[in-house]
Amino acid sequence: MDFLSFDMAVLKQKVVCKKGWEDFYMLQQGIRVRFAPSPTGPFHIGGARSALFNWLLAKKYNGKLIMRIEDTDLERSTKESEENIKEALEWLGITWDEGADVGGPYGPYRQTERLDTYQNYTDKLLSDGKAYHCFCSEAELEAERQAQQEKGETPRYGGCCRNLTEDEKEQFMKEGRKPTVRFRVIENKQIVFKDMVRDTISFDSNGVGDFVIVKSDGVPVYNYAVVIDDALMHITHVIRGEEHLSNTPRQVVLYEALGFAVPEFGHISLILAKDRSKMSKRHGATSVDQYRKLGYLPEAIVNYLALLGWSPIGEQEFFSLEELIAQFSMDRVAKSPAVFDLDKLNYISAQYIKKASAEVITNLALPHLKEAGYITEELSLEQRTWLISVVDVLREYISYGAEVVNHIDIFFKDDIVFENEEAIEILRDLDIPQVMMNFREKLQALEIVDAPAVKSLLKSITKELKLGGKKVFMPLRVVLTGKMHGPDLDKIIALVGRERILKRLADTLAKI
Repeated sequence: MDFLSFDMAVLKQKVVCKKGWEDFYMLQQGIRVRFAPSPTGPFHIGGARSALFNWLLAKKYNGKLIMRIEDTDLERSTKESEENIKEALEWLGITWDEGADVGGPYGPYRQTERLDTYQNYTDKLLSDGKAYHCFCSEAELEAERQAQQEKGETPRYGGCCRNLTEDEKEQFMKEGRKPTVRFRVIENKQIVFKDMVRDTISFDSNGVGDFVIVKSDGVPVYNYAVVIDDALMHITHVIRGEEHLSNTPRQVVLYEALGFAVPEFGHISLILAKDRSKMSKRHGATSVDQYRKLGYLPEAIVNYLALLGWSPIGEQEFFSLEELIAQFSMDRVAKSPAVFDLDKLNYISAQYIKKASAEVITNLALPHLKEAGYITEELSLEQRTWLISVVDVLREYISYGAEVVNHIDIFFKDDIVFENEEAIEILRDLDIPQVMMNFREKLQALEIVDAPAVKSLLKSITKELKLGGKKVFMPLRVVLTGKMHGPDLDKIIALVGRERILKRLADTLAKI
């Protein structure tokens, strides 16, 4: 028997657990969600989170994610921005089932290719009296807004052109005025809809006012086009940022006027900076592409984005995509703003770096090593193998690829610069000459210079000179690197190599 032929109220009573009912219903319904970016600039981290939440919900319930390009902002939309969004989503592992590049049964999936469709619905709304032409100029509308604000009123269109006669319309046309099309909002009505995050929300239609649905150049505005697109593409759930909440009452009345079913909405919280202000460039990177170029792993970004506004059951912090899909649910999405904490992101990212292969981390770091001048030409196989070993040693100290630059100088620069006075003070110990001489002699005599052999060599010095490890390792580290802390000394010596280490030793001792 067809699931939809059941009496839904009766069936719901048979499902004891509300959560179980919701899961069962969504699986049967075949949900369709969409991510519909405007290609007008860099792909913001907030947009990536919206895409991720839609994708997780679709994957969990065997639904479909539709990618629609909302490019009706003709002046600002660019192909470059569109490609940047797609590349960023693919990098994050977020795929879509229908879209401008993959096709599908409800295309086209780019709004500028759907203008005829919008026009058909506009003609219907005009003929039914649910919309009308508005000839008000920008100057007139601005004067009206200012007057309302001075009275302490919420600005909204006063309805000047609501009931124009044909003669009045003709006169405006003769004056060269190009009309917009406004939707006629029913007065004294409560616009009510259910939100998956915020429960039942109500707006007074008198506070909405008649709003423009088609601009004077014939291009539909966002709130109009999105309703038609979502309806014709059979979108069942709309998950988007909280900033769109004020658009929803306009969209709900349009769904109803056009005879479309209203989808379920879910407005996820804003992402704020650590100081709880709106995220901006002054807080650091804000676009997905910036994080990719800095050398973050996509798995780390996805893991962190999932935790921005959504809380899993229990204390788990690190998730595979499969685990995120299994656990994700809209009922655990928070209403309060999410705070983008770079320290938290770097903590999560560092754990992924530790688990990644040294070759992967090297590839993340390579562009930054070239930019810093450490790498100036194509690497031979031997050089690349050595570099991978170096990066492997440094993985404990980095959260993303670009940070390798901050630690790698000890492997490239033989002219040692002491990091502070404390480091220099260490070399004034009376036992230093013995330690250095012993180390030089043993290193020269060493048959194979690798980390295990050097580790054994260093231990033998402590035994022979009857000195604690700190009296041997710390001065040697300072002499050979100029720093008091860093990777294991045996690994540094093995990777820098005998000849360069002996030269560093001689040159640094000559300085002091």
